Amino acid sequence: MNRKTLVLPALAGLLAPVLAACGGPDGAGGSGDPIVVGVATQMEATKDAPAPFDPAQAYDVDAMNVLRGTLQTLLRLPRTGTTPVPEAAKTCGFRDTRNEQYRCTLRSDLKFSNGHQLTAQDVKFSIDRVQKINYANGPGTLVNDIDKIETPSDTEVVFHLKKPDATFPQKLTTPAAGIVDHQVYPAGRLYSGFDLVGSGPYTLKAEHSGERITKIVFSRNPGYKGAVKPLNDKVEMRFFPSSSAMEKALRKGQIDLMNRGLSPAQVKGLQNSRNEHITLQEMPGQEIRYLAFNTKDPSVSNPAVRQAMAQLVNRSQILRDVYSYVGDPLYSLVPTGLTGHINSFFTKYGNPSVPAARQILEQANVHTPVKVTLTYTENHYGASTAKEFAALKQQLNDSKLFDVDIKAVNNWQQFRTDSSNGKYAVYGMGWFPDIPDADNYIGPFLGKGNFLNSPYRNAKIESQLIPATRQESDRNAAGAGFKEIQNILADDVPILPLWQGKQYVAARDDITGVEWALNSSSALQIWELGRGVSE
Repeated sequence: MNRKTLVLPALAGLLAPVLAACGGPDGAGGSGDPIVVGVATQMEATKDAPAPFDPAQAYDVDAMNVLRGTLQTLLRLPRTGTTPVPEAAKTCGFRDTRNEQYRCTLRSDLKFSNGHQLTAQDVKFSIDRVQKINYANGPGTLVNDIDKIETPSDTEVVFHLKKPDATFPQKLTTPAAGIVDHQVYPAGRLYSGFDLVGSGPYTLKAEHSGERITKIVFSRNPGYKGAVKPLNDKVEMRFFPSSSAMEKALRKGQIDLMNRGLSPAQVKGLQNSRNEHITLQEMPGQEIRYLAFNTKDPSVSNPAVRQAMAQLVNRSQILRDVYSYVGDPLYSLVPTGLTGHINSFFTKYGNPSVPAARQILEQANVHTPVKVTLTYTENHYGASTAKEFAALKQQLNDSKLFDVDIKAVNNWQQFRTDSSNGKYAVYGMGWFPDIPDADNYIGPFLGKGNFLNSPYRNAKIESQLIPATRQESDRNAAGAGFKEIQNILADDVPILPLWQGKQYVAARDDITGVEWALNSSSALQIWELGRGVSE
């Protein structure tokens, strides 16, 4: 995710199991106070991105977590496992052996929060709308393989795919397939502002100062009909300018849980906070951080320049000096833990080597030092990002083969718009998965309409390998294709993977249900949280 943008913190701080306490009736907690979740990022409406809660635009982890609690999808990921289960749908399944036709039957009497009936026509309208708007930084890649949608009745939806895709049921669990009211949302443009009309387990009210959101209140939707059983009546999401400000609020009891953005120093400090009724837990994560290349920019258009950078970057040093080992080196676009992962970049480049990088550049007749600017966003992925890019600059410049400058951009939306428009030669990004499958680390990054708007193209990947992996219902059998893709990417280096994050959560010890608050895509499920009694 941008995630899929994946959109992602320097240290993945999504929820992990914490100490369970004894909840009140129905697990909602004795006091009835809202569960307060802190988020160390800014969410705002801008000229280029006017609709933070429109599923046709939203493609960062915080916005998509908002949509998961308020919009229904036909399917959802379960508490554990990766096989989707029905949500707005009563049943779903492929109706052919090639995984090209997928049919769903809706639950009866579904309604939006405004009282309007939800029908199959709304499902078709919602997904057609995402495709039609095709927002440049949005989630359209998740649904762009749909050829057409039919609605034989008010409760039946039939998807015809352009090509076979065994991952399609998982894509229907994402907010890109969130169902909106066709009587409220415009068909061909984004829905501006901070309102949201959905049929999910919660309704939403956003408080804002100007165009910047300061707080979101989720209230249980009395008209909700689906498979989710909320364990609370109300959740608040509060926004902080930094993870340090959020930590202070947690220690004072002003929030109940810190969600993402912890620095290494905070991780160490919070590990010793048990006497303050705060628990920190760690679990493996599938967040990745990487450098993206504009392969048409003159400074990095020569593949040898990108290969030399791949030969010089010392991931272990960055994780040691910047992140205090709260992450692991990543040598593939597909992270460890997913079928199809291989260390393709390590196989090709091995350990960092200045002589090897020099040889790559000399053989390509590239004049050195190569002048390059690395751009990063300074407030979206955590406070350590600046140190990370300073370390990358030093590694490359110490080789005498590069003359690197670094540039920080404060505004996240501006950063995303400018990077998508090709204004940066090399820039830092992160990704959380939309679905727990290696395809989600490949498909969104490559080919026409990729979410980075990268000009890089590879005919074999796009026309042969990706379609072949999507045909495999047995995802283990798709592993060979993913491995070949990763080897090609290690040769061409349109993206340079850096590290894979771990997940952390700091929570007050009276919060229950946190062990269920993440699904297999590490997406936040606020309905699983309750309030019990602290020790």
